[in-house]
Amino acid sequence: MKAAVERACPGVVSCADILTIAAEQSVALSGGPSWTNLLGRRDSRTANRTLANENLPGPNNSLERLKDRFRNVGLNDNFDLVALSGAHTFGRAQCRTFSDRLFNFNSTGNPDPTLNTTLLQQLRQLCPQGGNGSVLTNLDVTTPDVFDNKYFFNLQIHKGLLQSDQELFSTPGADTAAIVNNFGRNQTAFFENFVTSMIRMGNLKPLTGNQGEIRLNCRRVNGNSNIATRSSSSEGDLVSSF
Repeated sequence: MKAAVERACPGVVSCADILTIAAEQSVALSGGPSWTNLLGRRDSRTANRTLANENLPGPNNSLERLKDRFRNVGLNDNFDLVALSGAHTFGRAQCRTFSDRLFNFNSTGNPDPTLNTTLLQQLRQLCPQGGNGSVLTNLDVTTPDVFDNKYFFNLQIHKGLLQSDQELFSTPGADTAAIVNNFGRNQTAFFENFVTSMIRMGNLKPLTGNQGEIRLNCRRVNGNSNIATRSSSSEGDLVSSF
């Protein structure tokens, strides 16, 4: 995709903006909402895997850990957390990301008690103990190829695949459970909050103006090469896409 964009308008469109547009389009084309993206981001001249993963939610995170990670990057720990987790309405996960829930949850020697027993048996067949940890299965066991609110319905019947998913509903006293219930019965509310949270996340400390660079290859920084970029009257700001 980046190569095609570079052929059409070299040195103009950043990888960050391409990713933003691709995320919105993948949601819209799968039955979800669409929204207007702010464009004008630039790409970083550095890459740090450790720093990038520092506050990335993990599949085995507790609810409190999830909340901490969202707060650390400037997102709120209730509506943003639940709405953005709803992106798991499609996608897949490897067995290794949830196998502890099937056999030895929290080192108890037993499965996760919040996991639906029928789903537990199905997952044990797919992901046997000591088996291939890279086997993939759908995050949403109901409508895996559609962007809808069935993810939240799954949590209500204890069919969240990842611990970090089910924690939103099953953690005792969690304020997120009421939001899960709301989104589970009201898809419009989920879509509206998802759009708001996606826009908020997309605007977290973006590089604009003369900051960073426009990468030629999204896999790596440009090194010592100089990329000619076009300026506009809105330089330094994010501008609305069309």
